[in-house]
Amino acid sequence: MTPVLRTARFAELTPFEVYALCRLRVDVFVVEQECPYPELDGRDVEPATWHLWFDDGGDVLATIRVLDDGATRAIGRVATAAGARGRGLAARLVEAGIALCEGVPVTLGAQAHLQGWYERFGFRLSGPGYVEDGIPHVPMRREPA
Repeated sequence: MTPVLRTARFAELTPFEVYALCRLRVDVFVVEQECPYPELDGRDVEPATWHLWFDDGGDVLATIRVLDDGATRAIGRVATAAGARGRGLAARLVEAGIALCEGVPVTLGAQAHLQGWYERFGFRLSGPGYVEDGIPHVPMRREPA
């Protein structure tokens, strides 16, 4: 089965989709990367937040969210299931997320080792690096085309 790209606001998600999206993010960020942090930060439920994911028969293979920060948008919570990595799913999600932000600058906090990966999409370093949950990060920004 070919995974299907899905896009929805929080209010449009089924309880099963919410669970699957949160489960993947917790599996990747909290368990795999060993970062105990408040995964449920309140931003998922904001009316302007977009959730994007690849669904494979009810399994979430990869996900991102796009936040409305007023004059900018922010892409975050970029996560791919361990068994689905290397298939380009996260790249396709980032491209779709950027498309949702047409005409508006997009920001993100990238894990430092992924800076070059995000530069593929037009993101550029926008400030000094920082450590979040024990992982080096860099702020990045993409200006509208």
